[in-house]
Amino acid sequence: MDALDPVTAEPALTQLVHDRLVEAISAGRLPPGARLTQDRVAKLLDVSRQPVSHALQLLKHQGLAVQHGRKGLAVAPMDGVQIWRLYQVRAALDGLAARMAATRVRDGAASRSEIAGLRRALERGAAIGDDAETITLVRADVAFHRALHDLSGNPEIARTVSGQWPQFMRSMAIVLDGRAHRTLVWTEHAAIVAPVLAGDADAAERCARDHAERAGEETKRRLGTMVIDASD
Repeated sequence: MDALDPVTAEPALTQLVHDRLVEAISAGRLPPGARLTQDRVAKLLDVSRQPVSHALQLLKHQGLAVQHGRKGLAVAPMDGVQIWRLYQVRAALDGLAARMAATRVRDGAASRSEIAGLRRALERGAAIGDDAETITLVRADVAFHRALHDLSGNPEIARTVSGQWPQFMRSMAIVLDGRAHRTLVWTEHAAIVAPVLAGDADAAERCARDHAERAGEETKRRLGTMVIDASD
């Protein structure tokens, strides 16, 4: 067998740069239209240009960055219709995840750690104070849905959704920016968990689908009233 090239830390660093940029975009610290040059990002994150270059290409592939003439890339504008369509797909997947999770609980197939993970994600999110930064709530929201996907017992659900989490995080940041919706989101999460832990598959699926569909509609409505300037 021929020798393999040694593994370096470069891929891990690229992922870290990518994750930092996704969070900054989700939190609005890098708004639509913000320039994303290799030099600027490398300086801000105190890293070399190479992992930044790879991370920026990942953002472009995910639709979070767009070409900005000859000047490089910029944060992509938000497309309410596209995100609404993504939520339609996620509503079906979240509904399936909730149904499968409830069925596994009912049949005794779910592990204690999986059940505890969902409960813990709900409790931590619901306990976040009103003065918390939006990105803190976004992280907690993602953690809750990942715990639900894990409890479903079907890893393909999480794998299918994972590529679109950056887009969903942007939409979550918009919805969670208002205090009234922060409370509503965790009330709806609790409404999903109750039938899941009770083993009521029909109710769990209905609540999960309704939650995702409402989030999609709210995001589309909010974006329809926002002025997005991607020209700078």
